[in-house]
Amino acid sequence: MLQGLNLHVKAGEVFGLLGPNGAGKTTLIRILTGQTGGSGEVIVAGVNPIRNPIKVRELVGIVPESESVPNYLNVEEYLHFVAKIRNLRDKTVNLQIRKFGLDDYKKTVCKDLSKGTKQRLMFAAALMHRPKILFLDEPFINLDPVYQRVIKNELEKYINEGNTIFMATHILEMAEKLCTRVGIIKNGKIVKTLENLERLEDVFLEEVGYAKVLSN
Repeated sequence: MLQGLNLHVKAGEVFGLLGPNGAGKTTLIRILTGQTGGSGEVIVAGVNPIRNPIKVRELVGIVPESESVPNYLNVEEYLHFVAKIRNLRDKTVNLQIRKFGLDDYKKTVCKDLSKGTKQRLMFAAALMHRPKILFLDEPFINLDPVYQRVIKNELEKYINEGNTIFMATHILEMAEKLCTRVGIIKNGKIVKTLENLERLEDVFLEEVGYAKVLSN
């Protein structure tokens, strides 16, 4: 449960949300993207996601932690479906397929994809309309080192366009490389925010209480 959480993420920022399992990372992302309710004042891209969840999901891109692609469609069909919802041209689908290394899977039904390939497909769908804000929940967890680099390169291009990323991750190394600022969440509260990420691992372990465990 989130408790008294006060957070402001600036446009053009890459904000990393770090915390142990159960700290509230996924809950917060679900509230910010209109997937679940909450209390207090919440504004995303000028819209309250609790009152107007559909509008928020029109404006943002989301790569959830759990796989959310429809099992009965193949890769190409799913991306065409997303393009139709977003009012995008068919050529956008082909571009995303090439960008995320999905050429060999165009006709593969989503239920038969590996977890890593599904992750790439979710990235392709989330970035298709070049949203101003991209929400990522453990986005690198199923990717091998090659596609971690591919995705990292695509995110850097996206960031350089002036867009905003809100990312929950356990991979501190990736947070150090991508984020301009991080918040550490524990038991539903932001206990620390950092702009200097040089000692990120040490600070993270200290704030969440792992440093004491490791010293025993």
